[in-house]
Amino acid sequence: MAVSMRDVDPAFQGAGQKAGIEIWRIENFRPVPVAQSSHGKFFTGDSYVVLKTTASKNGSLRHDIHYWLGKDTSQDEAGTAAIKTVELDAALGGRAVQYREVQGHETEKFLSYFKPCIIPQEGGVASGFKHAETEEHQTRLYVCKGKHVVHVKEVPFARSSLNHDDIFILDTKSKIFQFNGSNSSIQERAKALEVVQYIKDTYHDGKCEIAAIEDGKLMADAETGEFWGFFGGFAPLPRKTTIDEPKSDDVGPSKLYCVEKGEAVPVEVDSLTRQLLDTHKCYILDCGKEVFVWMGRSSSLNQRKAATSAVDELLRSSDRSNSYVIRVIEGFETVIFRSKFDSWPQLTNVAVTEDGRGKVAALLKRQGVNVKGLLKAESPKEEHQLYIDCTGDLQVWRVDGQQKTLLLASDQSKFYSGDCYIFQYSYPGEEKDETLIGTWFGKQSVEEDRVSATSQASKMVESLKFLPAQARIHEGSEPIQFFAIFQSFIVFKGGLSKGYKKYITEKELPDDTYSEDGLALFRVQGSGPDNMQAIQVEPVASSLNSSYCYILHSGSSVFTWSGNLTSSEAQEVVERQLDLIKPNMQSKLQKEGAESEQFWELLGGKSEYPSQRIARVAESDPHLFSCTLTKGDLKVTEIYNFNQDDLMTEDIYVLDCQSDIYVWVGQQVESKNKMNTLNIGEKFLERDFLHEKLSPHTPIYIIMEGNEPSYFTRFFSWDSTKSAMHGNSFQRKLTILKHGRTPVLDKPKRRTPVSYTGRSAAPEKSQRSRSMSFSPDRVRVRGRSPAFNALAANFENPNARNLSTPPPMVRKVYPKSVTPDSGKLPSKSAAIAALTSTFEQSAPARQFIIPRSPKVSPEVQKPKSAPPLSRQNSVEELKPKPEPIQEDVKENEADDDEGLQVHPYDRLKTTSTDPVSDIDVTKRETYLSSEEFKVKFGMTKDVFYKLPKWKQNKLKMSLQLF
Repeated sequence: MAVSMRDVDPAFQGAGQKAGIEIWRIENFRPVPVAQSSHGKFFTGDSYVVLKTTASKNGSLRHDIHYWLGKDTSQDEAGTAAIKTVELDAALGGRAVQYREVQGHETEKFLSYFKPCIIPQEGGVASGFKHAETEEHQTRLYVCKGKHVVHVKEVPFARSSLNHDDIFILDTKSKIFQFNGSNSSIQERAKALEVVQYIKDTYHDGKCEIAAIEDGKLMADAETGEFWGFFGGFAPLPRKTTIDEPKSDDVGPSKLYCVEKGEAVPVEVDSLTRQLLDTHKCYILDCGKEVFVWMGRSSSLNQRKAATSAVDELLRSSDRSNSYVIRVIEGFETVIFRSKFDSWPQLTNVAVTEDGRGKVAALLKRQGVNVKGLLKAESPKEEHQLYIDCTGDLQVWRVDGQQKTLLLASDQSKFYSGDCYIFQYSYPGEEKDETLIGTWFGKQSVEEDRVSATSQASKMVESLKFLPAQARIHEGSEPIQFFAIFQSFIVFKGGLSKGYKKYITEKELPDDTYSEDGLALFRVQGSGPDNMQAIQVEPVASSLNSSYCYILHSGSSVFTWSGNLTSSEAQEVVERQLDLIKPNMQSKLQKEGAESEQFWELLGGKSEYPSQRIARVAESDPHLFSCTLTKGDLKVTEIYNFNQDDLMTEDIYVLDCQSDIYVWVGQQVESKNKMNTLNIGEKFLERDFLHEKLSPHTPIYIIMEGNEPSYFTRFFSWDSTKSAMHGNSFQRKLTILKHGRTPVLDKPKRRTPVSYTGRSAAPEKSQRSRSMSFSPDRVRVRGRSPAFNALAANFENPNARNLSTPPPMVRKVYPKSVTPDSGKLPSKSAAIAALTSTFEQSAPARQFIIPRSPKVSPEVQKPKSAPPLSRQNSVEELKPKPEPIQEDVKENEADDDEGLQVHPYDRLKTTSTDPVSDIDVTKRETYLSSEEFKVKFGMTKDVFYKLPKWKQNKLKMSLQLF
């Protein structure tokens, strides 16, 4: 649909260009912008247009448009708001989802924008009402409904308004009372407390008393007596509610209408299919409570406006004015809309051009911005942010039926595709030691071993009082954290378990279990020495890929093959893996296109093979769902614009990131339900509620409240003191409300890692050197890992070492805070050394740094002064704080605006009419002064650079600095 800006109201010029909320009120049939300070303030006599712009992780902007109708707004105003919404969508490119919101019946998505609630005020502009502004505080009674977002409605101040099912808030001049109906849930009571806080801050300047009244509590309680005194004294409430039940909107089966000449014409069909929808027309799908308007991409602006008027008339004629109306554009239909059809193809032939993408890329390129990733030809670079310390202690067991065998340190990174494994990894967290217990299922493993591995891992978690996080991982779908924990990971074909051997015997399948002297081909992948894998594949030419390096061996012949699209770093990794697979053999290097005849003979001759890199499932924008599993049926409710406070301690939630899912379990969840959380994760993947094509092999993490690891908390603005509190959700929030802040709790001390080895097995000594630093940029010594042991043994024996591998670089490791020639030890390093000496009597072993690419060098900073060491210092006091994550920062580059010329924001943004020249356009924000940076970003530069790169880019894009 081509839309001229002459058809769009001038008030919408420039709307939706950055993340956030924009609101317009309809005044004299025109949209007038509402100041940000008045967002969330609605009047019952008015109509509003609300635009929510969200920056996705991939950098694109997504728009949701809502038009809100007050209960006293005029029909003309409401019609204007509906039409202006269509115009706004057209101005934004015709891709937004549009929602009709009626006062008192708003969608949860709309209410989530204005947490904790909206309380419309009497009055309006076009309606002729005067805004209610009285000096004397009036006593008001509100009813609150909702477990995730709160619907607040003012009701008559009378005893007859009260009931046993809901939460009521009585707002008096000096005190706010919350009355909890006996049939209300803990979660509803906790959410209502957020409304109490809002009323206290908004109407009492934060200065008034708070009282919680329990339905049925005896009059002996002073506050209870005071509450009932406002109603003329205590009297039992009737068992049945006195509030009228809402009229049902169930109108039977869904009905489809085609909008013809401004009227809804019924479409008689036996079943709903995608083929019924014509791209040149608009349709109405009446599903009762939800009514959808589908607009074809080739329909005109006038057709869309006519469809909006037709759906309003349809609802008025059937007395269903409170139904939700959701308008969707062809090609951008919501999951709920698609689910209403019996068949909906995964891909539809929608004529959505890429002109807009190309124009944006061209514009940015003229401005000097690197446009890689904007165009289809470019593939985004894989992120390697780990969010986990990789210097902890690892133990691995191979599962064989009901038994499990602890692997030696030298074998714990060598898995077989026909087996299942359990691993336990303990590592230094930000505040205390953390543990991850997981299972790994090989592609060829048998169900018996999978069930046994899951059961034994769950018992290990249970024996540790559900403190560790738990993971279920399938071969081929491993997350980056998994590979980083194992560092050098090898997957061999075949298996060692009795179950696998029995299976291939019964199926009369050949036993292709790896043999050191046999024919084997390994695909080598990974980002560097700390994250490299060798995966055994079929030894045929079609297994090759130009984007990878390979190891091929047969008897005494060993080849390494490098694809034309591989980097020097990848070729270095293949040499390292070769030292683990064939440490005593000399390899013959094969370049793609210049292979020897012997190489092709071993692979059975030449054949076609791919060149595109094997795509990993990319992490998407997270979605949070509240989950209930009843008799095997999983029900979920999405929580929009979520934050940490949405995680209720009585409930179970799923955080869906597409590449991984996290099942969060509250402390107050019953033990029998805690044991069933993995089942919830599996059913969530099976149902695929967002139609993301989730694989059943997607990694599942089980996270227990109070022990959330950083790879989970990164999706929230996390306050660890909240999850460390005790009691139910209502008690916790009431404590915070009455104290005015989160209670200060003693910081938990670091626990000694617990190893689960069974009765007979003794825990092995720490297999890795532990670093006290938790910075992803630090130079990491690999300590006593099995990969290191193998490499070190070869390096120390020049005759055994693979001659194609460069000799090791042996040098002293200096902390970042001291230079090699400074002549003195920094205080923290000295403290660690002093503490270590009290526990270890023997001299420290030599430490090697595995050679990296010449491009990589440890960053050296100036020494910082520190207080002298005291023997009384605890490990917690000595532990360095995490350093800010700064990507692409050159050595000696200024942090803030030191050494950089400062420029005003108006000249730095991409849309500036007077842009600054001679700047690094990929780091526009660094040229802002500290004061202007804090005003624009709402945080200091230090805090900003601690954020993940994608979050930095989202914020920069919202401010037109990206």
